[in-house]
Amino acid sequence: MTDIPRADALVVAAWQPDGPLLDVPAALVALDDTAAAAAARGARLLVCPELTLTGYDIATRAGELAEPAGGSMGRAVADIARRHALAIVWSWPERDGEQVHIAVELVDRDGTVLARHRKTHLYGPEEASVYVPGDGTPAIGEIDGYRVGLLVCYDIEFPEQVRMVALAGADLLACPTALMTPYDAVSTLLVPARAFENQMAVAYANRTGTEHRLTYPGLSCVVGPDGVDLARADDRPGLVVATLTSAALDEARRVNTHLADRRPEVYGGLTR
Repeated sequence: MTDIPRADALVVAAWQPDGPLLDVPAALVALDDTAAAAAARGARLLVCPELTLTGYDIATRAGELAEPAGGSMGRAVADIARRHALAIVWSWPERDGEQVHIAVELVDRDGTVLARHRKTHLYGPEEASVYVPGDGTPAIGEIDGYRVGLLVCYDIEFPEQVRMVALAGADLLACPTALMTPYDAVSTLLVPARAFENQMAVAYANRTGTEHRLTYPGLSCVVGPDGVDLARADDRPGLVVATLTSAALDEARRVNTHLADRRPEVYGGLTR
């Protein structure tokens, strides 16, 4: 991690697609088009949904589609980042030997991988039957002096996990997700709460439309460190773009002192 001071502002985009499912080449075309649109709107960072290129509801085909870090999907995303001079947070089924994880990585504008996280909290018996959870170690990369932490979907519903990212120094939490109905409250209530209680911004990128039996409500958003929406999507495909400022981070941390007022010595019961 460098000591580059934060730029005055960081423009962040969250991509909310409707498919495709099980069509990686088509998804790469859609990502390329979206990266071009985000860059044209001044974005420096694009956050994509969970299992960006394969679709989320891939069930038993996850093992077939999984690739190691730096595989063909990763190389293609790095190339898109370079061509559009745009940092990208994306997610894929990562193969590590016999194990498959749901992974997310932050790719810099030159295609360099800055941080990688494996989903720590698996959702439901289907995920648990296919994937192996990560170890929860905070993953942080830096864009324009802003420290960007990574989580995936269900991870953000655990305040302990988000707090670890905040304590690692994140200014912005990037969270690809595949939030399905009827759990809209995660986006509308929990995501703003996580931003507020940790004095960091959150970029939450969801899907919309349907995949097999799952329906996604959209509601992708960028929330400021004061818990207030900077941008929010409805249930239609698209791109939301917002500006996070260094001044807003400083003010949120001046006004809200949750991190400073913690008492870790009384939290031992959380790990029993």
